[in-house]
Amino acid sequence: MSLRTRVRLVLSVMLAAVVGFGVAQSLRADEDAVHILKGVVKSVDKGTKTMVVKSADGVDHTIKWTGKTAAKGGKDVGDSVAEGSKVTVKYTEKGGEKTAVGVKDLGKETAKGAKDVGQEVSK
Repeated sequence: MSLRTRVRLVLSVMLAAVVGFGVAQSLRADEDAVHILKGVVKSVDKGTKTMVVKSADGVDHTIKWTGKTAAKGGKDVGDSVAEGSKVTVKYTEKGGEKTAVGVKDLGKETAKGAKDVGQEVSK
């Protein structure tokens, strides 16, 4: 094999490796993306650490939480949300399984905001 052929072969292999690495990184980035869901809690199961949240479009989303999932006041998610609560959930999804990164209960804040607006209007 001539030197020119060897150089082309090495460059071709290096190019293929760089392209393959780039594709693998972009796929991994999609898996680690954080999604945001707003909806109403239909059920909470503390035993399996899962909750079902119904989004505005009527779809039920089953989301699990872990000990690392952030919730208001540092509480466990199971203790900080209740059925019927309006929530915002930040989650990641791998293999079709949604895992909460953070959960914010909007129930009390939404009611307070509505009360504040009503007071401003009546003034």
